[in-house]
This record gives sequence, C-alpha cells and structure tokens, in this order.
Amino acid sequence: MRTRNARHSAPRSFRWRAHFLVVLLGLIAGALLCRAVDLQLFDYSFLSKQGDARFTRVVDIAAHRGTVTDRYGEPLAVSTPVDSIWVNPKQIANAGGQVARLAEALGINRQELLRRITSNLDRDFLYVARQCQPAEAARIKALGIPGVYLSREYRRYYPAGEVTGQLVGFTNVDDQGQAGLELAYDQWLTGIDGEKRVIQDRYGRIVQDIESIRPARPGRDLVLSIDLRIQYLAYRALKEQVAEQKASSGAVVVIDIATGEVLAMVDQPAFNPNDRDQMLPGRYRNRALTDVYEPGSSMKPFFVAAGLISGRYDDRSIIDTSPGFIKVGAHVFTDEHDLGPVDIAMILAKSSNVGMAHLALSLPPKLIWTTLRGFGFGQLATSGYPGESAGLLAPLRAWRPIDIATMSHGYGISVTTLQLAHAYATVGALGVSRPISFLRVDSPPEGARVMDPRLCRELIAMMRSVISMEGTAPLAAIPGYTVSGKTGTAWKADDGSYEQHHYVSVFAGVAPASAPRLAAAVMINDPQNGIHMGGDVSAPVFAKVVGRALRLMAVEPDEPVAQPEEVRTASLQ
Repeated sequence: MRTRNARHSAPRSFRWRAHFLVVLLGLIAGALLCRAVDLQLFDYSFLSKQGDARFTRVVDIAAHRGTVTDRYGEPLAVSTPVDSIWVNPKQIANAGGQVARLAEALGINRQELLRRITSNLDRDFLYVARQCQPAEAARIKALGIPGVYLSREYRRYYPAGEVTGQLVGFTNVDDQGQAGLELAYDQWLTGIDGEKRVIQDRYGRIVQDIESIRPARPGRDLVLSIDLRIQYLAYRALKEQVAEQKASSGAVVVIDIATGEVLAMVDQPAFNPNDRDQMLPGRYRNRALTDVYEPGSSMKPFFVAAGLISGRYDDRSIIDTSPGFIKVGAHVFTDEHDLGPVDIAMILAKSSNVGMAHLALSLPPKLIWTTLRGFGFGQLATSGYPGESAGLLAPLRAWRPIDIATMSHGYGISVTTLQLAHAYATVGALGVSRPISFLRVDSPPEGARVMDPRLCRELIAMMRSVISMEGTAPLAAIPGYTVSGKTGTAWKADDGSYEQHHYVSVFAGVAPASAPRLAAAVMINDPQNGIHMGGDVSAPVFAKVVGRALRLMAVEPDEPVAQPEEVRTASLQ
C-alpha cells in the first residue's frame, strides 16, 4: 500500500516542479520581453545617444588655402596636404609605457613628451607633431598606440622661395597669414573648414561616413600683378650688385605705367618663407615699402615739375648757377664745378644743387608742397600692403627757405622705394597718378591728374640728358630704347647727423622715353666697395632689369642700337 502511494506521489511532485519551472521561465521570458520593449521603444533615444557618443564623432574637413599666382598663373604660394599627430592624454597615459614608444617613433625627448601629456590630462586633445608628411604620419598610426590620432591639415609651400619671399610673405603653422600679401589678403585666401559625422572603431579609425554636416569651402585663389619673369630678373640683378658693392641691403620696384601694377618688387638680403628658421622680423620685412631714406637728387625732377606747373619755367629757361655756390641763411650749397648759365636739362644732367636751389626758392612754397603731394610723397601709396610707410614730407607751415633748398636736392624728405617708383610712373603716365596694385587688373584704372601732359613730355625730355654721356647716369642706357631718369646719392643720417662715408645710392626712371611703358626705382643701401654714386651703383641695375623686361614684354624699340666701330666701318665699305 505504501509502495503504491509512493509511486503515485512521485509524479505529482515532479509535475509540481515542472509547473514551477515553466512559470519561472515564463516570468523570466516576460521580464526580458518587457525590458526589450522598454529599451527599443521607450529608451531608444537615450541609448542611441549613448551609442553615438561612443562610436560616432563629428570630425573637421580641412579646407585648403587659396593659391597665389603671378599674372600668368605661375604658382607663388600653394597648400599641400599633410597630417598632424595628436593624442588623447588620458587614453595614452593609461595605456602603460606607450608614451616612450611614441616619443621614440617621433624622435623627440621622452621626458618632455611625458611632461606635456601628464600636465594636460584634463584635456581630450593635444598636438604632439604638426604638419608631418603623410608617409611619416601613417607609420606612426600603424604602431597602434591607444589614444594616438591623425588629422588632415595643409602646409603652405612657396615655389619661388626667396625670389618672392618678402613680397608674398608667409603663414603660420595654422595656415593663417602673418606677413606680406598672405596677411593683406588673408580673409580672401582662407578657406572654411567643413564637418562630417562618422563612425569610428575603438582605435579611432573611421569605419563609415554617416552624413555631411557642412561642406568645406576652399579659399579663393589670388592672381597677383607680379610677372615672375621680371621678378627673377630684378632679383638676380639686385643680388649681384649688392654683393659686388658690399652693400648692406637693396630694393627694386618695377611698375607698369599704363595700369599702376607692380610687376616686380625684390629685396636684398632675401628671405625664404619655406625655411621657418628665417622667420625673423629683420629678415622678412619688405624694405621696398617699409624702409624710408632721403632720396638725394632723384627728387630734383619733381621740383622741376613744380617750376613747369608754375609757368615761370619751360625747357628753354636758363638759370645762372655762377659762381658755383648759393648761400641760404647760414648754409652754403655748392656744385662740383661752376656751370654758369645753363638750361634746366643741364641742371638735371649735372645734378646742380645750386641751380635747383635757385629754381625752388623762386617758387611759392604751397605750389611745391601741392606738387609733391600730388606725386604721392608723404602719404601711403594705396597699395594696402601691411606695414607700408608713408615716408616723411614736413607740413607746409614748418617750411623755411633753408628747408626748401635742402629738399630740392633730396634731403629733409624721406621716401620708400615704392613711392619713388610710383612718382616716376606718374610722370611716365603723362601726369596721371594711378593707384598702385599688387593684383592683376584687366583694364587701366582711372587716376588723378596731377600735371599737364605737355609739361610731363617736357620733363621726360629734359631727364633724357641725365642718361647722356654728359649726364650722371650713362650706365642707365638701354640699347635700343631711350631712357629718362635721375640719379640720387645721399649721405645716411644717424642720430641727427650725416655719416660722411655711408650713402644711399638711387636711380629711378622710365623707358622707353618716347612712350613710357615701365617705371622703376633702384635703391642700394651703404655700398662699401669704393664707389657710391647712384649713377655708378644703381643705374646699371636699372638698365639690366628694365632693358630685359622691355624685351620680354615685346615692347618695340624706339632708338637704333649703336653698332661697334668696326661694324659701322664695315657697313660703310
């Protein structure tokens, strides 16, 4: 009986346990189902955000800076893609011993890198190497060090190097303009970075692009007025002359008279923007626009211009320079020789201080001041170039007779090489002062008339005598082309007095004189090789640069090329 009851009770116990297990499993399944529904329907937004926070990132799309070219499309500044290496300080610090591996791979001091990382543990981003070549960055990335990442950037490269260094300027490591035209047109050249959302794996590698948030907008290209061919000519000629004359510095500016465009602007010593070790203010400043100096006798044509404008003088006027000196107040101005009565062309040819003082003192001071201002002296050249100097022209109310006489041969007034070239370009444009442009222009801009065309032609004709064998600058002559210009040689001022053995040598002029196309000014500072006159030091540079530039531009010669004596003799036989 007991045995039978035991047999019946066992199945009931089993069934109870089975029912219990089924109910328990059902409850568990129901709980899991409820949790799944809760997660999928009610907590989806929260969980999605959490997932995105761990695996999706918004990354920048680097926008490259605009290209700078010369007037014919030759690149002067371009941006090339590079990679920068950055770390998440907390991640790499917790990776154990990985800082040493990274330092060794980068070739930097391990202790210095460790100090930088441990002092920035509160940050999520720290650059450890900027603007690496893509191959080098890929090698670092292949090490698989946790917390090490790459970001694409652009590095500025200057194909012409020091030939256009001071003019174009440079950018910093973040591709922002710091000097020169890179700074002047920084907003134009700068691109706007884009953004995109991506999925990354735990090593920071992009698995998938999800969406574009904002497309990158590259910087706009900049086409300069510079003709790189003429720039090279000017660079080479100036460099050779500065070295030969043992000068401390020099500058050359070439301007297209018809448009006001700067075709060339070079400095010595030069500066290579590709070498960041050279980025010192004394190296990269553009002396043609920033350095001022007293231009000496190269100012005399503008006092002659004032005389022509006054109506008191013309190309036939005679000025008596006897007895070879003139006393103004307590100061005596002298000429090397007593020239006697001479016309204005001869005063310019011989660079007579006495004749020019007579002319200047006979004119109303206000007329002189107005004329000089009209030619751009004492004011910015409207180029927009950063750091450009306005030079120095004293206020009219401060002028005394001695000041007028002194300024008439280029002392007591300061100019830049750009100002001087611009003033001669205004003469070459027959009295129209056009704004200076570093950008290529498609048509000549309107300018302000400062002098009658007929008077300008008279002045240009008078300045031709300077280049004659009787003048001070026969070395400025260009075979096949007529030249008008003026030399200038001035003592350098230091602490209120002039240094008797230190000079600024200048030549400025226009060519061809019959129909001027180019204006140029050459300044060589402190030549120390035994000669210092502008006609000997600066005039040959003008002839080399402008002569070759005219041929490059296919400007038709306006004067027969003189033949050697033997060739002329043979031709007569």
